[in-house]
Amino acid sequence: MLKITNLHAEIDGKEILKGLSLTVNAGEVHAIMGPNGAGKSTLGYVLGGRPGYEVTAGSVEFDGKDLLALAPHERAAAGLFLGFQYPVEIPGVSNVQFLREALNAQRKGRDEKPLSGAEFLKFARAQADALSMDQDMLKRPVNVGFSGGEKKRNEMVQMGLIDPKLAILDETDSGLDIDALRIVGEGINRIMRKPEKAVILITHYERLLSYVAPDFVHVLSAGRIIRSGGPELAAELEREGYAGVVA
Repeated sequence: MLKITNLHAEIDGKEILKGLSLTVNAGEVHAIMGPNGAGKSTLGYVLGGRPGYEVTAGSVEFDGKDLLALAPHERAAAGLFLGFQYPVEIPGVSNVQFLREALNAQRKGRDEKPLSGAEFLKFARAQADALSMDQDMLKRPVNVGFSGGEKKRNEMVQMGLIDPKLAILDETDSGLDIDALRIVGEGINRIMRKPEKAVILITHYERLLSYVAPDFVHVLSAGRIIRSGGPELAAELEREGYAGVVA
């Protein structure tokens, strides 16, 4: 599904990714761990197409397409979803309207019929219920006044509505209490744990991985993957830290 080969990328002239390679097949969950400044979020931003991040070498193939040749909205329509560590607030924009426009833009890109207001509202309420999110939050401005956990649940509602092929989740566990962590983890499994889908979880801690069991764990350091393994690698990192692995 996703093949990253010798990827180099920089921002403001500073190289962050330095020859990163990774293959993610359909049906797999990959966890990417590593110290601060290793390039984990940069990887997500580059794959999502965030402006300011320049690819200087390498290639990325997604579902048979040259991902780097696509604009961000085309990447989203192709089935890529990027979840942010710090979801932004959008004052003055209704959450339900934002979610409906996002979904219908995706459907248009896939030559599918847009959902009517009534159809969408029924769908959105079902997704909110599945994530134990108060439906009144659908009426509020996007993420305005939401706690960290509420922002992450709202993002999971968006992911459930859009139903992507590949979800790249950047520290989704950040800011979550114990109950919210469980709910979000169960949401990721419900939406994405399917044979035709795949997930890249960027995280510092093993705690989310106890709910979303990864098939592979990778250690990212200084812009490239320096070690890969199974879930036991995450347990080792949690127990011993990054210093020994990086050294």
